[in-house]
Amino acid sequence: MDPCPFLRLIIESLALKLPQPTKPVAVASGGVYPTTTPCFCKLRLKNLQSQTALLPLSNGSGDSPPESSTSAAGFHLDALTLRRVSGKPVTLCVEVFTGRMGRSCGVNSGKLVGSVQVTVHLGVSQTRPAVFQDGWMKLGNDHEKPSAKLHLTVRTELDPRFVFQFGGEPECSPVVFQIQGNISQPVFSCKFSADRSRSRSLPPNFSNKNRGWMRTLAREKERQGRERKGWMVMIYDLSGSPVAAASMITPFVPSPGTDRVSRSNPGAWLILRPHGFSVSSWKPWGRLEAWRERGPVDGLGYKFELVTDNGPSNGAPIAEATMSVKKGGLFCIDRRVSKSDSAASTSSRSPIKGFVMGSTVEGEGKVSKPMVQVGIQHVTCMADAALFIALSAAIDLSMDACRLFSRKLRKELCHDEQDSCS
Repeated sequence: MDPCPFLRLIIESLALKLPQPTKPVAVASGGVYPTTTPCFCKLRLKNLQSQTALLPLSNGSGDSPPESSTSAAGFHLDALTLRRVSGKPVTLCVEVFTGRMGRSCGVNSGKLVGSVQVTVHLGVSQTRPAVFQDGWMKLGNDHEKPSAKLHLTVRTELDPRFVFQFGGEPECSPVVFQIQGNISQPVFSCKFSADRSRSRSLPPNFSNKNRGWMRTLAREKERQGRERKGWMVMIYDLSGSPVAAASMITPFVPSPGTDRVSRSNPGAWLILRPHGFSVSSWKPWGRLEAWRERGPVDGLGYKFELVTDNGPSNGAPIAEATMSVKKGGLFCIDRRVSKSDSAASTSSRSPIKGFVMGSTVEGEGKVSKPMVQVGIQHVTCMADAALFIALSAAIDLSMDACRLFSRKLRKELCHDEQDSCS
């Protein structure tokens, strides 16, 4: 398998140094320099979504490094973007604001302090890591008056990835292709099943002589219509051997008196890999929980953690976020940690660091053919990649599993005539 070129533009060591006012400035008077005022910055790169990061204040003297700093999410540049800007310098614009992030009454709540620009030569960065800025930059063009200063480091690093795409929706048992530029070739196949029979049984008091048995069955059918369980996706290699699986281990059920899966009682999946030489022997690799978030934005909440021989990895998830149910989003595992970090990893011999994976998820009711990117350092063989394919299928299917129970599912997700299907 050959990876696709990717580049990561990193903005880190962010801190702000404000000049001392010549006279006391009251917050009520509209001053922007009191040290109690929160500050943040917006980072803009042409044709890419802007990033926002908090800015800690520095009280150091001279040009010494800041006492504390933060990092931005940075920008991921794929092969198409790199081809588009090849040979052309691009400008990173950093705008600094004082005040709280967000909008109030439709107006940005922050007050602009100033901005800086850093020129980045991406052509150079495609062959080796490069640093374009490391230190303090003055906000403003007046060199005679004291002005605020921004500390930042702007650098690039190579970030090649394997790219895969489902040929159809995961519940339709599609083929999965590896993408390399304009070339796509099949590497996996999926088999989705929705089988309740493993956990279904007749009520213990069932009897033809019991005149209440029909009422008991009716209650059983009603209960089953209020839970989604038994879903599984098997991933096979080109030889037809199973190499990974995603199995729903905790049913997705609505909270009492509602029609939504709550955070307090989420559904859950196990991501499995073959264990030993038996095709029926599997070992957990990861655990994914999902639920329907309440709030101003209707969202799919999720949490993913690795599973070791001793259970979940220290109880600390390596991915936890919320994405819009309407618009969908990106399920991402991105661990920017130091080499000394001893967190669990896809391989027990090395810690998780840097970009691990990203998978697209379409909004509710939309056709979803997930695009999956996996960092090359986390793939030593095809079976490793298959685990991320299974995880991608699980988060995509969680969008359906968390669909409000007052709405119908598509027929591929249904078990029998008792389910609510479209």
